Amino acid sequence: MTDSRPERPNEHVRRRFELRSNRLIRLERMMEIRLVEDRIQDLFAQGLISGTTHTSQGQEAVAVGVASATRPTDVVCCTYRGHGLALALGIRPEVVLGEVLGRQIGCMGGLGGSMHLSDPDVGLLPTFAIVGAGIPIAVGAALSFAATKNDGVAVSVFGDGTTNIGAFHEGLNLAKVWNLPVVFVCENNLYGEYSPIATTTAVTEISTRALAYDMATEVVDGQDIDAVFESVERAVDRARSKDGPTLIEAKTYRYVGHSRSDKATYRPDGELEEWLARDPIELFAAELIRNGAINSANVEQMRHRQSELIDVAQGLALESPPSSIPQMFAHVLAPTHH
Repeated sequence: MTDSRPERPNEHVRRRFELRSNRLIRLERMMEIRLVEDRIQDLFAQGLISGTTHTSQGQEAVAVGVASATRPTDVVCCTYRGHGLALALGIRPEVVLGEVLGRQIGCMGGLGGSMHLSDPDVGLLPTFAIVGAGIPIAVGAALSFAATKNDGVAVSVFGDGTTNIGAFHEGLNLAKVWNLPVVFVCENNLYGEYSPIATTTAVTEISTRALAYDMATEVVDGQDIDAVFESVERAVDRARSKDGPTLIEAKTYRYVGHSRSDKATYRPDGELEEWLARDPIELFAAELIRNGAINSANVEQMRHRQSELIDVAQGLALESPPSSIPQMFAHVLAPTHH
């Protein structure tokens, strides 16, 4: 059986490098993430996506900030809410949409679906459906970098709900004890699944938990991409210089419910509107306009262009053949008989 996925690792890596030096590309990438995730919700409503989906509208600055501050040779782990980070790291929209749609063009050949995205060419380790599972994996990757004297850094991105499970505490403790090159990024969006953080977490300032492990920590405005980039860059430089791990708490907000079926009716009146007024895409666009890098007409043209590109990407994804049961075993070794 032939693998019909496009051979585009160089293109994915190129998209990754663009972020480092071009702030306009960062704005485009945040728009791209928002549009792709809006499109995923539409495709789900049309019955074209199996299972469920977990989108992250409102948190784009964290994903693009992390991608901008790391190298393709670093590794990144994240949760089942991984579309945004996959796109930020450089995986093309048709490949992400293809995976969510179960098509062979997808980054896992359509076998992983919405919750399981990966591409080693841009450093994205498989995303995890198990809450917090990426933390010990990132610590293990960091241990590998340290043992082989590789200057790579591992980054684990997770939500505030993760900080109440054992893997969080075990991972941070071991990372500090062994002084490993790892960065922990908590997207504190105020809700763990459907629960407000204060109803499940005694210490709601996540950053203070790093103090128990004598670990460097920062709190950053997760709606400000420049702030996220600068914070992650400092932490990555610290890790690469063998100065140990860092816990970053990015205060952000998810504009949609936990999953496709969640209407988020538990939110207090006015909360969503307050955070919509601090939309990371609009904040960054306004900053670029103030600095003279772009004007309002350019922003709308960029948004329209990104929408057209997502239309093309959706077409490519839907044209790709569905994944199949034989594909599940294409890379499984047959037993050897002696």
